[in-house]
Amino acid sequence: MWRSIASVGGLTLVSRLFGFIRDVAMAPLLGAGPLSDAFMVAFRLPNHFRAIFAEGAYNAAFVPRYSAVLTERGAEEAKRFAGAILTLTLIVQLILMALAFAAMPLLVRLLAPGFVDDPAQFSTTIDLTRITFPYLALIAVATLVSGMLNAHERFAAAAASPILLNIFMIGALFLTPYFPTAAHALAWGVTLSGFGQLLWVMLDLRRTGQTLGFVRPSMTEDMRKFLKAFGPATIGSAGVQIAMFADTIIASFLPSGSVSYLYYADRLYQLPLAVIGIAVGVVLLPALSRRVAAGDEEGARRGLNRALEGIVALTLPCVVVFLLAAEPVMAVLFGRGAFDANAVAGSARALEAYAIGLTAVVALRALTPAFHARGDTATPVKVLAISITINVLLKIVLMGHLASAGLALATSVGAWINAILLAILLARRGMFAADQRLVRVLLLSIAASFAMAAVLVGLEPQMARLPNLIPSLPDLLPTAVRLGLAAIAYLAVGAIGWRLIRRNLQSE
Repeated sequence: MWRSIASVGGLTLVSRLFGFIRDVAMAPLLGAGPLSDAFMVAFRLPNHFRAIFAEGAYNAAFVPRYSAVLTERGAEEAKRFAGAILTLTLIVQLILMALAFAAMPLLVRLLAPGFVDDPAQFSTTIDLTRITFPYLALIAVATLVSGMLNAHERFAAAAASPILLNIFMIGALFLTPYFPTAAHALAWGVTLSGFGQLLWVMLDLRRTGQTLGFVRPSMTEDMRKFLKAFGPATIGSAGVQIAMFADTIIASFLPSGSVSYLYYADRLYQLPLAVIGIAVGVVLLPALSRRVAAGDEEGARRGLNRALEGIVALTLPCVVVFLLAAEPVMAVLFGRGAFDANAVAGSARALEAYAIGLTAVVALRALTPAFHARGDTATPVKVLAISITINVLLKIVLMGHLASAGLALATSVGAWINAILLAILLARRGMFAADQRLVRVLLLSIAASFAMAAVLVGLEPQMARLPNLIPSLPDLLPTAVRLGLAAIAYLAVGAIGWRLIRRNLQSE
């Protein structure tokens, strides 16, 4: 399983590296002001709907059902089922797009009500969102195809497709002189990337010998099971997005640049979430679905334990870095041009708050599929409703004192509540029990994280004495040295501890 996770994670890492190149090129042009905030909203709106309907609900409802049909009745029946879902998807997406275009001013007003007081920013946001919104329909079909590929244990093409989004947006920046603003160029890059991603996964589907065509939807038993799972999955995915909607809505009332602070903090926060969490979720769901369908409950529990131990070991060093070195990292990556010292500081505070909940957010990518693999999409929704309620209430309470960082902190608290409740419910139902190996890896990762933190804190005064070899990037050398030595400390403690754990496990 971890070999597939490493493959997906590696390609996701490449995508994120391209994303950083995009953001590094974008930050000096957009900065963190009205134009930047307008683009962030236009970029987020179709992505919110994509996360709800495409990557969220369709993955949770479609992949287990498609895997079951493929296992039980063969490729031809699975192809027919996928074709019916494709037709249904396009019908829904076209209706949604028509409604969105007609009601775009209302949508933007709901998502960013604070922009209404600035007519120019409000108008620009509407224009940009109309450009980016067709991306949703394209990526919905691409996600459906990706789900088929994942069920056939072909993960590479689907994991690599987001790279095209970043390549298209980087290319669009070079064409900025031909557009009213850099934000308009980026918006067109987003939509055009949807065509590229769809073509990319369709070509890989053809390489498997599979095809996908339109099939008239009918209320078969498979369709009923899909729709039964899809409803709660949609509500569950929407719940996550409600918290993100709340971030955008509240941030639009905060000082100019607050939406952008959250965006740039989220870019770093999303790196481990994408590389580890998305990779685990993509691989774990079909793997657990197959084991549950075969009656191998012990194998499913063991797979969940191995996923969680990898999540803990890989996310804790990121948490340490984001808590103790957020500002220099932000300065190195984005601190130039229109992205000034205030933007660096504001983004760093938001990143520190996000870091508190990072391990919980990634763990959800393993805990939630444990329910979905058994056809239970309702329980995660009920738990999510509790965590989202607490999350949104905390945002309102904290925004006055901590501004955008308060919104991020509320997200972290909500994520921990969600993860803990799901783990408790899985344990009560006999679907999860932390084995000795997981407990030992958790304790080892905590010890290695303390060693890493000691190096980061201890080296900070010494780093000020390093010569400024690159005047335009004064933080680059000291930050790189601190992070490099801290990583060595984490790996050294982890390697020694892992040898002891393996020796003990072999002797038991």
